[in-house]
Amino acid sequence: MTSPALYQRFRTLLIANRGEIACRVIRTARAMGLRSVAVYSDADRDAMHVAEADDAVWIGAAPARESYLDIARVIAAARTSGAEAIHPGYGFLSESADFAQACADAGLVFVGPTAAMITAMGSKSGSKQLMEKAGVPLVPGFHGEAQDEATLAEEAGKIGFPVLVKASAGGGGRGMRVVRSAGELAAAIVSAKREAKAAFGDDRMLIEKYVDNPRHIEVQIVGDSHGNLVSLFERECTLQRRHQKVIEEAPSPTLDAAQREAVCVAARQAAAAVSYVGAGTIEFVSDGKDVFFIEMNTRLQVEHPVTELITGIDLVEWQLRVAFGETLPLAQDQIKLNGHAIEARVYAENPHKNFMPSVGRITTWRTPGETNGLRIDAGYREGDSVSPNYDAMLAKVIAWAPTRDAAIDRLNRGLEDTDVRGIVTNIPFLSALVTHADVRANTIDTGFIERELAALTPPAAAPGDLECCAAIAAIIGAEQAAQSGVTSPWQTAGWMPVGRRQRVFEFRHGVDQHRAVLHYGNGPARIVIGDRAFAFTSSVARDGHFDLTLDGTRSRIVAVIEGHELYLRTRNGRFDIHWVDPFGGDDEEQVGDDRIVAPLPGTVVALLAEQGATLEKGAAILTLEVMKMEQTLRAPFAGVLTRLKCKVGDIVQEGVELAVVEPFTEAKPA
Repeated sequence: MTSPALYQRFRTLLIANRGEIACRVIRTARAMGLRSVAVYSDADRDAMHVAEADDAVWIGAAPARESYLDIARVIAAARTSGAEAIHPGYGFLSESADFAQACADAGLVFVGPTAAMITAMGSKSGSKQLMEKAGVPLVPGFHGEAQDEATLAEEAGKIGFPVLVKASAGGGGRGMRVVRSAGELAAAIVSAKREAKAAFGDDRMLIEKYVDNPRHIEVQIVGDSHGNLVSLFERECTLQRRHQKVIEEAPSPTLDAAQREAVCVAARQAAAAVSYVGAGTIEFVSDGKDVFFIEMNTRLQVEHPVTELITGIDLVEWQLRVAFGETLPLAQDQIKLNGHAIEARVYAENPHKNFMPSVGRITTWRTPGETNGLRIDAGYREGDSVSPNYDAMLAKVIAWAPTRDAAIDRLNRGLEDTDVRGIVTNIPFLSALVTHADVRANTIDTGFIERELAALTPPAAAPGDLECCAAIAAIIGAEQAAQSGVTSPWQTAGWMPVGRRQRVFEFRHGVDQHRAVLHYGNGPARIVIGDRAFAFTSSVARDGHFDLTLDGTRSRIVAVIEGHELYLRTRNGRFDIHWVDPFGGDDEEQVGDDRIVAPLPGTVVALLAEQGATLEKGAAILTLEVMKMEQTLRAPFAGVLTRLKCKVGDIVQEGVELAVVEPFTEAKPA
């Protein structure tokens, strides 16, 4: 049992983290009646976790070492805010024994294990020695103190090649080498030691038997300060890229009931070896038959929601109750497994550019509702900025269903219904991954993503007729909405008192050009693309989507228009299309020119903005009919429409000034 003085009831909780995990902890803290305190850096002043907390304290500059990793600043923030306890989340200081001890020294409850427990399990070699004594199955290997080349070579020979040489103090794939023959060993050790020294300041190595086609299995455990310890079944995290998890699910589809019981028993033995208190994870590698201990993570894991969904247990609530000094709410035999859950990590990164992180402002953030077994754990909102200073994870999409196949289908639908713009995300990659036949069949290992990367990141599909028609409908809808309540029959593409008109649209996708002509008038509207014609109607856009009907077939369309850039999501996928508008200053900055002039002789057929209106760059001002075709004239920059020098029906000559826009000279008016 652990000293109860370390764990006691509190009313105010500081979350020493950011992003989705900070938001996640705040939600449960609020549900339990606790006051929450966020911490933030210069980069996170307007972040979602700051807005959701009851109070927030600034802790430093944007670099993590000057804020979220600065123990003294975090402790000072707790004192300033009146916090009595600190939840570390994951990452940052969550597995720092020094931080846990600093909290104890400051009289603060650390929501997690003691410094001694973190130290005991933090060393890979040290923890393996503990596990060996506790009878936990280990991969055959050498975890001793001797580090000379002769000893390491001798031990590798005893184990048998291939072996895995890896840093004792490391993680994340650093200081790790697969060695398939004795001749490769010396160079691999030198290289791994050099990398480990640079990354961790510690070049000690351990050697293990390399498991071919490995699977990653882990068990969630929770212990209290009264000596109670339970496991909450296992998760499988085999789908990884460069040793980083991408998809996690529970329970493992690889283990049968007997194997499940064996791995959970082994996990409880591992945690009991250090009398563990708090939530933790025991990680194993499996060859498909047996499981072997890898390491223990002495914190809450990113993937904890899948365990919550199959058990009905709020793990953050359990963490807080353990920190109160309470006993665990349930005994081992009361914890039941129900259904299957699977999670995908949504990152701001570009899979087509070697998963390069994407930074910038999120201009669109739309996620499906959390119903029918779907859960979204997010740390960002529309308008938030993604900083280069921190991990690029934006959110997690998690799905539960009675069966694995149904959970995969539900997860994929959740991903498909998520739209994030302003930055690049890995959402299409995740959809391709979870729907891959081998993933559904569970014929995977930890190297699957790297082997299948080309298939998982195909070139963007070219837009077809549906997408061109959807783009036209989106543009017309945006133009009508921009009229700000001005009513005119010209708003409706399908109606005119007499005659017929046409309007040409051109779109670019990569190097491909697409041309479509909208015909409208006193009969039904239709769109002609090449030698194909479609009867055309569309509904008013609501919540970012509208219905498009072509030749009697209705399709749900999601559209985002940003100037001349269109994002479309149709039944065929996601498309980024450039609208070529030659009369709207396309691809050119008209800096210093506030004159809107007729490009050719024509007739003014619609006024799309009112005099005095505040306009964004690219906003529609008026529509001109030129040679039986319509062209929309747009604001060349953000500003105020100070004059409209024409009216509907005016016949104007080339070069005649039709409107005046004055640019904003300083801040945009409120």
